[in-house]
Amino acid sequence: MRAHTVIDSPVGPLTLVATDGTLSGLYMTDQRHRPADSTFGGRDDTILPEVKAQLDAYFAGELTDFDVPLNLHGTPFQQEVWRALCEIPYGETITYGELALRVSRPTASRAVGAANGRNPVSVIVPCHRVVGSTGDLTGYGGGVERKRFLLDFETRYAPAMCSTAAAPSSVA
Repeated sequence: MRAHTVIDSPVGPLTLVATDGTLSGLYMTDQRHRPADSTFGGRDDTILPEVKAQLDAYFAGELTDFDVPLNLHGTPFQQEVWRALCEIPYGETITYGELALRVSRPTASRAVGAANGRNPVSVIVPCHRVVGSTGDLTGYGGGVERKRFLLDFETRYAPAMCSTAAAPSSVA
């Protein structure tokens, strides 16, 4: 059973998709690899209140680590990459090559980039924290300008925040 809601954010409207009551998608307007809206189920603005609350706290600069259950569907490799993304600290970046090393595939930076790009829960699974080998903002499903916004936003709040480094409770 799927349902969705749309919330406002500083990066534009975010579509939250729930599968069996658990967050399975978070999509920006015009996001690359965004599924067809017809796959999101009916609109229900009462779903996912904890996700909404945590996103509000994140965008208020009050939350560095999300702790919401996730229901993510992907290949085993994609899921491994998405788990590794959750370990990148708030306000920090790593390169695609570093991410490839973290998943024990040092020569697979392109495959890691592809898996990163297929992340179905942007912001919460922080794919925006991955940059090119020279530090350039290469690619982002939501657009490079949104990636820049998120990185600048986190950099602005990071020094004042204490991170608990908690990864989402389940990436399955």
